Amino acid sequence: MPNCNHTNISSATFLLAGIPGLGAESSWISIPFCFLYLIAILGNGLILFVIKTQKNLHQPMYLFLSMLSVTDLGLSASTMPTVINVFLFNNREIGLDVCLAQLFFIHTFSVMESSVLLAMAFDRFVAIRHPLRYASTLTTSRIGNIWVASITRASGLHIPAVILLKRLPYSRVRPLSYSYCLHPDVMKVACADTTPNNFYGLFIVFSSLVLDSVLIVLSYILILTTVMGITSWRKRLKALNTCVSHICVTLLFYIPLISLTMIHRFMENALPQSQILGTYLHLFLPPVLNPIVYCIKTKKIRKQIMKIFQKCSTNKF
Repeated sequence: MPNCNHTNISSATFLLAGIPGLGAESSWISIPFCFLYLIAILGNGLILFVIKTQKNLHQPMYLFLSMLSVTDLGLSASTMPTVINVFLFNNREIGLDVCLAQLFFIHTFSVMESSVLLAMAFDRFVAIRHPLRYASTLTTSRIGNIWVASITRASGLHIPAVILLKRLPYSRVRPLSYSYCLHPDVMKVACADTTPNNFYGLFIVFSSLVLDSVLIVLSYILILTTVMGITSWRKRLKALNTCVSHICVTLLFYIPLISLTMIHRFMENALPQSQILGTYLHLFLPPVLNPIVYCIKTKKIRKQIMKIFQKCSTNKF
């Protein structure tokens, strides 16, 4: 717990941080950040547009993909205002209420993405293990219920976390470690015992991200046992090939997240650069690379996107 003088909670202000060691060069860093945001918005927006306009893509796999794109857009929108403000305009101050709102949306969309990845793993499990029951199991109404459940779980878990942080006392100005607000970062600058907050944060991690990752691994164990029972190696490769995109985006999401969680919880003396790298990889890689992975590996998505570009080039000339 830091030594600090308590102040009125409503007047508490935090100072967001850039990247250590860059100093005056931080304004140039805004260029790649803006480029990454542009790719994330255009890529995920294009996937949503293609799925919405093409009726032959109104299938469970692509509906789950559209959910993933929505969460990626939400995750990018949650970090973009303060990141651009810090690196482009060098405006580092953020009020407590705005900071709490930002961390709520960042963590909520992270858990929603984890839920969607779990739903996509279930989609692949049903498609490979019970193909004849695929259409009757993953109906449009059930997919909608899964989407509502993921939103409810993610927001319901983080509302108490925000309330617990809101009740803590803070000094008038406290520096943070990142260019956006995260729950562990805000918690550590409070002027009070944060044991309840720490335990509740661990509860969120284990009841959502850890649980989802375990269930995803179990689903792929069952998928592999099913695939190994297929006699034709061509059919084996075809079945596994339908899982490649999901495996890639799952690794892109969980590997940086697990690394970041381990650093925050168990490596207090770790270099700040490792924490910053972990959080940037977790929040920036999935929204940027997920649409690229699915455009490359999913033939129907790639085909429809190529048609759009061909149509645009034809109209242009």
